[in-house]
Amino acid sequence: MDSLTLPTDSIQVVSTPIPADQKNQAFGYTNALLDLVPVLKQPILHFWTMAPTVIMGLKDKRLPQLSAAIKTVNHAGYDVVLRNSGGLAVVADGGVLNVSLFAPLSTPALSVEAAYAQMTQLVTAAWSELDLKHYEITRSYCPGDYDLSVDGLKIAGIAQRRSPQALVTMLYLSVTGDQALRGNLVRDFYRAGLGDHTNDWQFPDVDPAVMTTTAALLNQPLTVADAEQRFLTACSAAGLRVGRGKLAAMMAAPQFKTSLERATAQMAKRQPRLTTH
Repeated sequence: MDSLTLPTDSIQVVSTPIPADQKNQAFGYTNALLDLVPVLKQPILHFWTMAPTVIMGLKDKRLPQLSAAIKTVNHAGYDVVLRNSGGLAVVADGGVLNVSLFAPLSTPALSVEAAYAQMTQLVTAAWSELDLKHYEITRSYCPGDYDLSVDGLKIAGIAQRRSPQALVTMLYLSVTGDQALRGNLVRDFYRAGLGDHTNDWQFPDVDPAVMTTTAALLNQPLTVADAEQRFLTACSAAGLRVGRGKLAAMMAAPQFKTSLERATAQMAKRQPRLTTH
């Protein structure tokens, strides 16, 4: 694997399982780490998992029957959370690994396309047995140009955010578990959310059959811990020095804890409108 075009030859790593009762921390961490990157002056690879949750994008707020959509998800045993970025609903649970690659913005800044390509390169290196392609899988959930797929079956999607001084490229990867259930869940979410309304917002008509997991493709048992290790091995193979200590110390400091609490509280403020009765 070639260089990841990062501004240093080292990367800090952190893994954070998000507690079920702290769902807003998922994107609280994203905001707090984005602010920390210029201070750390190193890229960060953040691995995170969630309890069963449908992560909604800002566009999903336009669903004319949003309360019905959320009730459908809740009845299936999944929670919901609204992220602070565009796009559409995706699923998180114990078989889905979320990977966020943070980096200080270089001069000139890495382009949007180059940032997507960087994450694609990392996934390709971590899963070298798979013939990964990137193009939109139109009937997947949260379809986009940088859907990652094998033989037309999507396993991952990529998004990104920027602050004035840093960039984060975010991946969700379906590692293991019942991907058909996830697809059915999002399909039912949109059907309930649209009700009798016409689909004027181009919400996806999800076909669960167009998505799969890396475990299914490789026909072997895999865990999210196995997937994390593959990414770390790929980073080392690219010549990066992988560490955890410096970032762990900064995240234990009062300043970061305050930043995380503030960012999590800001995310929580977005959620009351999603409450159903």
